[in-house]
Amino acid sequence: MQDELIGKLKPQYKAFADNYIENGGNMTKAARDAGYAEKGLNKRVGRLMANEGIKAYIACRQQEIDSQRICSLKEIQEFRSRVVRGEEKDQFELDAALTERLKAANDLEKALKIKEEEEERQRIAEAARNAGIWHMDLDIIADGFHPIIRDIRNRKHTEYDFPGGRGSTKSSSVSCIVGELIKNNSDMHALILRKVGNTLKDSVYAQMKWAIQKMGLEDEFIYKLSPLEIIYKPTGQKIYFRGADDPLKIKSIKPEFGYIGIIWFEELDQFAGPEEIRSIEQSAIRGGDVAYKFKSFNPPKSKNNWANEYVAETERDNPDAVVYRSTYKDVPPEWLGQKFIDDAEHLRKINPEAYENEYDGVANGSGGNVFEYLEIREITDDEISCMDRIYQGVDWGWYPDKYAFIRSYYDSHHEKIYLIDENYVNKTPNKNTAAWIKEHGYDDYLITCDSNENKSVNDYRDMGIVARGAIKGPGSVEYGFKWLQGKTIVIDRRRTPNAYNEITKYEYARDKDGNVMSGYPEGQEDHIIAALRYAYEDFFNRRGNSA
Repeated sequence: MQDELIGKLKPQYKAFADNYIENGGNMTKAARDAGYAEKGLNKRVGRLMANEGIKAYIACRQQEIDSQRICSLKEIQEFRSRVVRGEEKDQFELDAALTERLKAANDLEKALKIKEEEEERQRIAEAARNAGIWHMDLDIIADGFHPIIRDIRNRKHTEYDFPGGRGSTKSSSVSCIVGELIKNNSDMHALILRKVGNTLKDSVYAQMKWAIQKMGLEDEFIYKLSPLEIIYKPTGQKIYFRGADDPLKIKSIKPEFGYIGIIWFEELDQFAGPEEIRSIEQSAIRGGDVAYKFKSFNPPKSKNNWANEYVAETERDNPDAVVYRSTYKDVPPEWLGQKFIDDAEHLRKINPEAYENEYDGVANGSGGNVFEYLEIREITDDEISCMDRIYQGVDWGWYPDKYAFIRSYYDSHHEKIYLIDENYVNKTPNKNTAAWIKEHGYDDYLITCDSNENKSVNDYRDMGIVARGAIKGPGSVEYGFKWLQGKTIVIDRRRTPNAYNEITKYEYARDKDGNVMSGYPEGQEDHIIAALRYAYEDFFNRRGNSA
């Protein structure tokens, strides 16, 4: 690892280290001579001297210096003792010369101490690498996780997904697994993520500290708060903590050696979706042949939640992944405490459905979905060729709100709406979206648009598209929702992926106790939903028609 650190040393770092050795340990002068600016020089010097690569280089150079020119630490200390006793005074004609010699000895002592400290660190690191495989005591892990740990030890899979109910110890188990992997893979670092960065310290950071203590490894790790890191002392491996709300901090992680080979997404369902997860994995996991990915979460109630769907698809389609579902019933009761057991039993009696979701980790309902009558399947070209009642809508948007166009068919006999095609874009001028409509031949039917932008409606008309503004009024939003909610909506994810995401995830708001609140949700993505309401406003605005 020392050679790797030195090999990656920047030329200016090397110049600083060389100057430091040559001038006898004057850090500020060494930095100045290496070309660093005066502004902020003192802070810069501290960071340079803390750099592992620089320390390794200094130690290596020190070993190469002729022993006849450089005293040992013992010789320096003996010399300083003689100076204090006055035994060296007669060897110099001037006190100033003696002072200069003493200063040189002091500076040299600093350099030699760095050398000895680095040699000791390298010795400890080498001992850690040669210590063989270390296994935690499995008595600290619930029995249900034991086969998973053996699977990890044997490198049978690379991804491990843990959907589980409250008290299932999934997070505790993953944190212990991360600690064991760090000890047994000296070139690997770990990255632990939550969706929001300000939740890290009191959650996964505290969880890792607990795991390290539980495994009896407190003396082998250093805990840092700024930045939030845990460092394995024998090798310098790091456990990084980051929030997905600041992706630049994830991309900026560059270990001084090795690579990030362990990544853990805690509370998976709080992330934006599979695209965000893939992006983070691609940014973080680079350079190694082996990697371990962990994802843990309490399954949301809705079966259509992206995290529940992700795990179901992973279990079905990814042979390199393991999905393990756990509950508190798999854990020794004394680990949880009687109050936890009593609370779970109380909820089971008064609200079995909530108990099944929260404690058994079962996605057992719509989870408060606004649209419950959904048919998710392929819509064939043959079906579309027979559709003659086409309804289209547009919700204007620029950024961050999306522009949304939806083309659909209404089968009034079966009370079904088929979603045929969509356009869902940001920062796209009206002339471009109009061109898209014409290119697809969708100027064959009326398009009902959001009337808040009459100028945009007129733009469409000027470009030869039959468009009109929606007729809005008191209660029109609620009435439009009620009409749509009474219909079965047929969605082909391949044809209208954004409509699928909006409609399946559109859920009622809940109060602090988890109860569904009245009124339609606000603040959720609903651009295609709005366009769909506009498309069918003639139906629910028609006199005598009931929603």
